[in-house]
Amino acid sequence: MLSYLVLTSRTIVMVALVLGVGTGFTLFCLDKFSRKAVLVLTILGTVLSVATAVLRNATSSVDSAILNGYIYAAALISTLCFFLFYAISAKTGKLIINRISWIFFGMIMATVVAYGMPDVWGYPYHILLAEETVVSTDFLMSLIGMLLACALAVVMFFAAMKVTAKSTKITAFVLTSALIIINASLRASGLISVLFQKKIIVSNHIMFSYTVFVKNHSDLFVFVGFFVFLAAAILLFKRSVTQKEPYNNPAEQRKILAKWKFARRWVYTALICGLFFVLNLTVVDAMSQTDVTLSPIEDATSQDDENMYVDFSLVEDGHLHRFAYTSDSGTQIRFIIIKKPNSSSYGVGLDACDVCGETGYYERDGQVVCNLCDVVMNISTIGFKGGCNPIVIPWSIENGQIVVPIEGLLEYESEFK
Repeated sequence: MLSYLVLTSRTIVMVALVLGVGTGFTLFCLDKFSRKAVLVLTILGTVLSVATAVLRNATSSVDSAILNGYIYAAALISTLCFFLFYAISAKTGKLIINRISWIFFGMIMATVVAYGMPDVWGYPYHILLAEETVVSTDFLMSLIGMLLACALAVVMFFAAMKVTAKSTKITAFVLTSALIIINASLRASGLISVLFQKKIIVSNHIMFSYTVFVKNHSDLFVFVGFFVFLAAAILLFKRSVTQKEPYNNPAEQRKILAKWKFARRWVYTALICGLFFVLNLTVVDAMSQTDVTLSPIEDATSQDDENMYVDFSLVEDGHLHRFAYTSDSGTQIRFIIIKKPNSSSYGVGLDACDVCGETGYYERDGQVVCNLCDVVMNISTIGFKGGCNPIVIPWSIENGQIVVPIEGLLEYESEFK
């Protein structure tokens, strides 16, 4: 239960916060066309996220890295264009420019959902793979943990929307800008990582260091986003207790007092939700950590400085075996090999996945299990794309050895700390 509470919280908190603040900011737009455009694009992003989740878990036809790369690029381009056209619109006052800026804002909202939600939609499937039946206690507890985090995110969304909508327009714009810039910083790291993996750009120290820092400190970006939102909530609270709106009679006074009392309730709700999310990502995360120790790295030879060679004799027992190549920067890039049951073929993949990162896999009762989310792998599908399966890497068989190109491992250097 705790593991999926933490996992879902980590995945969904920025989605809820950015969507809530963005929706609240959209309410300041007086043009109905612009508001509808943002709504339609957000819905399309949601549909894309559901389709992505289905394709990832039901087939092996989706290259998650490439798909995410397109989403990252769309997020960055939309962010830049939104600020550009919004500034031009503020200066010129032209309606068409203003509408274009809001269309790009809607695309930002769409990418937030398209990237953040596929993993959440897929968690029930992952839980079922781990437990094999929906009537097991472990399945129900894991599902409850996920649903609690989702319910908390829904409340956070509405609280963020209300707090933003009841703030001043300048405060709402600054808050929204800060959050979409934080989101863009995360997406920029992901895009660079994909470009490295696909050899579209050549790795360099600055970009590599940036992607590693963001990957290892993703929670820090979430906390920064929340504390920026917290500052806006405090400003709204202060405004609600110091307001001096004029009134003509006691009835109007009571109406004004009720309005600001209602605003303070949403501030309290936002703070409580934020506190729970922070606790989930810190205290509960520490409580949910398992004491599983990954098996040691086994020896693999590199006879020609181009490939890693693993003899069949090392991996023919049907158990999980872990190997690694250490890059020039000192990064240990791990990969796993297991002989598939009732077969002469092997499952080969990175000791990491697109969903859970480089936390690795371990063997439990003859099954291969993800160390982070506790999902049980179907050993027969290791080496294929999809779900929580290990990231696919190139390999071949030569002269009784499994050959893994070093170049193929280096593509994923940024996946490892």
